Amino acid sequence: MRFPPFNPYMAVVIGVISVSSSAVLVKLADQAPAGITAMYRLLFAVLIMLPVILLKYRQEFRSVTKKDWILSILSGIFLAFHFILWFESLNFTSVASSTVLVSLQPIFAFLGTYFFFKERFSSGAVISMIIALIGSVIISWGDFQIGGMALFGDILALFGAVTVTVYFLLGQSVRRDLSLMTYTFIVYSVSTITLILYNLVLGNNFINYPADHWWVFIALAIIPTFFGHTLFNWALKWLSTSKISMGVLFEPVGAAILAYLILDESITWAQLLGGSIVIFGLYLFVLSTSRKSKVTISQKGRKN
Repeated sequence: MRFPPFNPYMAVVIGVISVSSSAVLVKLADQAPAGITAMYRLLFAVLIMLPVILLKYRQEFRSVTKKDWILSILSGIFLAFHFILWFESLNFTSVASSTVLVSLQPIFAFLGTYFFFKERFSSGAVISMIIALIGSVIISWGDFQIGGMALFGDILALFGAVTVTVYFLLGQSVRRDLSLMTYTFIVYSVSTITLILYNLVLGNNFINYPADHWWVFIALAIIPTFFGHTLFNWALKWLSTSKISMGVLFEPVGAAILAYLILDESITWAQLLGGSIVIFGLYLFVLSTSRKSKVTISQKGRKN
């Protein structure tokens, strides 16, 4: 393998800092409904991608199968509702609680593969899921002490984790057939259309927002989307999925620090304790599932 043009570990660090900014940026756009913030994040991302799609990937759309179109459209719809639920949760609960609970996505993904694809659980995965669940209960209990609306925000964040899990599961098979750029463009476009319809139904205002909100919308499209997820996808060429997944576990930590520095949002003892337990559980989960993958691959190699 040739030497990477940029340190992939540094790319992961930049990616984690970038995605950590997402929740804080949403909080800064406090006069815009969640659906509007989500819509403009994806709309501006689509507009940024459009020239590259037209120049380099236009021909690939002709080879997209009917099945891939259906799965991509469904993925886009679930991604739209992930953003609605997660962004809405930030109106009721703290950045720390929301990002920690949304980060439970890998566990929901594993549960999904168990029920739909009959993937087996390892004992380590089960233990780590229980640990993460205990942490999320501590966070929710602490937020319930603060007020019922904070708990409502936690529930929205959990549903946000579920919807993004479905988005990832639907996209797995499509990504085998399409390039990352083409798949992402289709999904973001569908999500944008879904969010436009959602905002029309709710009668949300599309235009009249303060000037600083428009900068937030653009920043959401650029920083967490392209400097975050795009760098993670690039780093996959040089680093294992498990290493990147462990890096992503620090997103709630980065988000909590940024919320404290920018929003003056303090962290309660329940959020600190519960969040630490959740991250520890997720760390064990990533560790156990990556080891299982290595064992499976080595067993296949011996059989061949």
